[in-house]
Amino acid sequence: MTKTAIVTGAARGIGLATTKLFLNQGWQVAMVDWDADELAQAQSGLAGTVALPLDVSNPQDSGQIIARTTDTFGQVDALVNNAGVADFGPIEGTDFERWRKVMSVNLDGVFLTSQAAIPELKKTKGCIVNIASISGLRASTLRVAYGTSKAAVIHLTQQQAAELGEHGIRANAVAPGPVRTKLAMAVHTQDIIDAYHDAIPLNRYGSEDEIANVICFLCSDAASYVTGQLISVDGGFESTGIGLPALRG
Repeated sequence: MTKTAIVTGAARGIGLATTKLFLNQGWQVAMVDWDADELAQAQSGLAGTVALPLDVSNPQDSGQIIARTTDTFGQVDALVNNAGVADFGPIEGTDFERWRKVMSVNLDGVFLTSQAAIPELKKTKGCIVNIASISGLRASTLRVAYGTSKAAVIHLTQQQAAELGEHGIRANAVAPGPVRTKLAMAVHTQDIIDAYHDAIPLNRYGSEDEIANVICFLCSDAASYVTGQLISVDGGFESTGIGLPALRG
């Protein structure tokens, strides 16, 4: 039977790249995004998909994601919690409304959608992959809400693995480092790009496809004994967190 994945935040970036890789590997994909217009454009021409313009941070929508996926494809084998907002600002400039906006999508959305999916994942002994970030592992300026939300996602993943393993459900997290997305390239100055290149052992940004490769591996039978793990897909960025780039030469 053809396997089915749910990918949230599927209208662009890592989510869309993951969707396309799943399709290339013979999966069916429920594409979820709250941007209905962008989602419709992304899904156009992708056979084996269904577009679900829903909001993962809304408890009612999270339930609908699972119900509409099973109505269309009959089962859920993998849930990729990729939807997120990247809102950066200083601690003093982050009011509670801004904090909650980030948490509601980046953390609440992962909790709600995963919880809604558990009954279906029990049937298939499926898996969950949560998209965290290198910002959840190492502090940085302007990331008080974003980084904290992603650190919580990493711990939530371990909680899921610990509790759901007895049902055959695996849960893992992927922490991307700097990725060459259209958004990043639009806002990163040349100075920022150069600084990242200096700090990353592989001396470059990652690509959306490189992140998707790891996500799909974790959802595959090749990762059947992998659960509760965090994989940083960051070109070695985390490993250099306490060193000065200038001293590496």
